[in-house]
Amino acid sequence: MKRQIALFVLALGGASLWAQQATVSGPDNLLKVDISVTDGNPFYSVTYRGKTILENSPLGFVSNVGDFSREMTYAGQKSRTVEENYRLDRIKRSEVAYRANELTVTLENAEKKPVDVTFRVSDNDIAFRYEMPRYGETGSIVIKREATGFDFPSHTTVFLTPQSKPMIGWKRTKPSYEEEYITDAPLTTRSQFGEGFTFPGLFRIGDDGWALVSETGVDSRYCASHLSDATPEGLFTVAFPMPEENNGNGTVAPGLALPGSTPWRTITVGDNLKPIVETTVPWDVVEPRYASEHVYRYGKGTWSWLVWQDASINYDDQVKFVDLASEMGFKYTLVDNWWDTNIGKDGIERLVSYARSKNVDLFLWYSSSGYWNDIVQGPTNRMDNPIERKKEMKWMKKIGVKGIKVDFFGGDKQETMRLYEAILSDADDYGLMVIFHGCTLPRGWERMYPNYVGSEAVLASENFMFSQHYDDMEAFNACLHPFIRNTVGCMEFGGSILNKRYNRTNDGGAIRKTTDAFQLATAVLFQNPIQNFPITPNNLTDAPRPALDLVKEVPTTWDETVFIDGYPGKFCVLARRHGNRWYIAGINAGKEPLKLTLNLPMLSEGDEVSYYSDTKDRILQTGKTRIKKPSGVKVTIQPEGGTVLVK
Repeated sequence: MKRQIALFVLALGGASLWAQQATVSGPDNLLKVDISVTDGNPFYSVTYRGKTILENSPLGFVSNVGDFSREMTYAGQKSRTVEENYRLDRIKRSEVAYRANELTVTLENAEKKPVDVTFRVSDNDIAFRYEMPRYGETGSIVIKREATGFDFPSHTTVFLTPQSKPMIGWKRTKPSYEEEYITDAPLTTRSQFGEGFTFPGLFRIGDDGWALVSETGVDSRYCASHLSDATPEGLFTVAFPMPEENNGNGTVAPGLALPGSTPWRTITVGDNLKPIVETTVPWDVVEPRYASEHVYRYGKGTWSWLVWQDASINYDDQVKFVDLASEMGFKYTLVDNWWDTNIGKDGIERLVSYARSKNVDLFLWYSSSGYWNDIVQGPTNRMDNPIERKKEMKWMKKIGVKGIKVDFFGGDKQETMRLYEAILSDADDYGLMVIFHGCTLPRGWERMYPNYVGSEAVLASENFMFSQHYDDMEAFNACLHPFIRNTVGCMEFGGSILNKRYNRTNDGGAIRKTTDAFQLATAVLFQNPIQNFPITPNNLTDAPRPALDLVKEVPTTWDETVFIDGYPGKFCVLARRHGNRWYIAGINAGKEPLKLTLNLPMLSEGDEVSYYSDTKDRILQTGKTRIKKPSGVKVTIQPEGGTVLVK
């Protein structure tokens, strides 16, 4: 690749034809990006194995410093090879070797003001961003809008979730990335609310390949973005937050100091789904925002609120869930909303002391708000105010609380991104891990913030309590997440439920439609370093013992993730490794048994594996078997059922 770039640069010097075009490919030369300027408009296009993934797609932005979307000219380029090895223990693999070719193209607008567009291209991933210098005495910039787009061929189908209207839903808390997906829909399908679609978005370009579009590296210096609705020609563009988000507080247009850069927009490409599921690009191109002096311990926790609801947030019931955590060998118990009223700080201090006697630590719930929604669940007005926030965190550190779950954020404006970063930074000062709930998508945060341990940003398990519809759709939605939401970041879902019914006595309320084996499989399929499982004390006697044993055993961090088979919304089989132990999990969203022949290269002939699966009557069955042929392992997954192999 270095030789090719060198020849390309030489060609630029002697042929004006090339002066408006540049090309960069991945190390294996299969993924290629062409950057061009046509009639003053900058574009890029993408091919993989010679097949079109993106047609000419616009680049640029409009700012208070100038218009960088039209009347642009090519001014130069430079290239380099990027090689980095890093370790990260909170994503889908712990050791990452990132190799990419980087091309930076300098463009000038009509006023001769330059902007760099940097592309990094690995074998299956593209990341690009804008980099702006200081413009004379001008030391800051406001980006009014971006022209950045993704123009897919007309035969593309989409797997997308809509951006909601702002200030709607429970206590006016949306958007919170909790809407329902459309799958394999025509390219130009309009979004449900008319506000476009959230990142990430999955696109199937017929038989030519797949593309996952997202962004990463969003911090206090920019807003979070989403995709617009497609034009009739199939062009999606980057859209900024809606003015009404955060109850109208804060600007839509992000502002940043110069020199500065935008977040990275990412495109993962493959002729199958393996690169989509296994991508590490959200973390490959970002850097830590701060170092920590603390060592954080990841693991499982008990969580009373999902099944026992608000009435369980009292001292006696929380003792029961601490005892359950101790019995299960879990590290944590999450104490949810209303603890400030129903337990009080003195009670929490006693609960921390009791939990420690059981080798269990606590996470505490907080509302993020403030002044942008109508939430009454407490504690409120602590996390949005830096003075109150630090007082609260100092108290938590003193008594030994290990983490917080902060809920009900107000949108994607830069103001909210500043709040996320401030909470994370302050929490690390006091040795606290942070989970976000009712929130935006994490965008590279596992690498950027050492105490970040998960975000919801998905139609998660709490909805099973509220409507039977969500229980009916559980298997379908679960078969989407490994391909879309969970592939770009931690997903604090709150799954692996062993109650048959969603009430305290396991005999009323919504009905779980999925099997126990399905629930066990999601403990592997859904990745988050802190997993708060909504098992309940009654499960110690009414759930199958083998199910409890696997929940006790399953890790929450992974050294390797391998995509085995699947199709979004239909079925999914993944293998994850922790140390030298492999967990292979599959689920079936269909209404008929699914018979698969799996290629499992992580197994060897003669290996003994433990299995968990469903009988035809949807009863959990377990046992051991020996692998005869790793490339031809036959499994049957029952409707809305699952399977797990452990070696």
